[in-house]
Amino acid sequence: MRHSLPLAPQFYVTAPQPCPYLEGRMERKLFTSLQGESANQLNDSLSKQGFRRSQNVLYRPTCADCSACMSARIRVADFKPSKSQRRAIKKNKYLKRGATSPWATEAQYELFREYLETRHADGGMADMDVFEFAAMIEETPIRTRVIEYYIPGESGRPRELAATCLTDLLDDGLSMVYSFYKPDLIKDSLGTYVILDHIEIAREAGLPYVYLGYWVPGSPKMGYKARFSALEVYQGGQWIDLIDPEEFAQDTHPLESEPIAQQVAKIDLPDMQGPNMPGSGRGTPEF
Repeated sequence: MRHSLPLAPQFYVTAPQPCPYLEGRMERKLFTSLQGESANQLNDSLSKQGFRRSQNVLYRPTCADCSACMSARIRVADFKPSKSQRRAIKKNKYLKRGATSPWATEAQYELFREYLETRHADGGMADMDVFEFAAMIEETPIRTRVIEYYIPGESGRPRELAATCLTDLLDDGLSMVYSFYKPDLIKDSLGTYVILDHIEIAREAGLPYVYLGYWVPGSPKMGYKARFSALEVYQGGQWIDLIDPEEFAQDTHPLESEPIAQQVAKIDLPDMQGPNMPGSGRGTPEF
């Protein structure tokens, strides 16, 4: 007997667990699997509706008493770097960029461990081993690249990996899934530079957006995202300009949350007939 995947994705909700961004809060996630021939279309469509990818799963927060997490993206055409961001570009212009298929390496894992132990020793990824790291990089059913930044070798010495970003290619932009870098280069704003370089990659590829993940008002971990101009956040089913971050503080205490069934009913799903349908995207930028 032949079995086939359902055309319409099935949505599920995780059990409540401590929120990684706001102390004392509990989080839940609405999620669906990302698989089959229409994975790219589903990822493209749901990314525009506040979802994020983790391996072969798409998810977005659906907390019962909090709506602080908002997907954020930069409008490439309108972005203008600040004075400090221009300094970051100047400080890191010596780095060399390379793009590869999603394949984990020993150098990446060593950098990843150094980054976690220095910056996020008590985070959810602190115990990730090499096999879990490889799964994070390699388990992707969609168009994904690993963007690496190297310190050039001198006097016969090999080049050194300085930063890595796992990046998805959407039909309307680049989605920065996860990035990490040498902790001792934080003084040069290397993390900021990686975002700025992705804006330049998107500009060169003719893509309108760079997706940054979730911005969470009140969370120090996410405050840096609000420092980028031309930033939009997904709230109430639409993308709106983030002009004054302080205006969003009240959204950490909403009075009510829609039932899950109602949330799912409002999700706009793509035509799931296959990857080669007309209008299925811009194709894959070459980088």
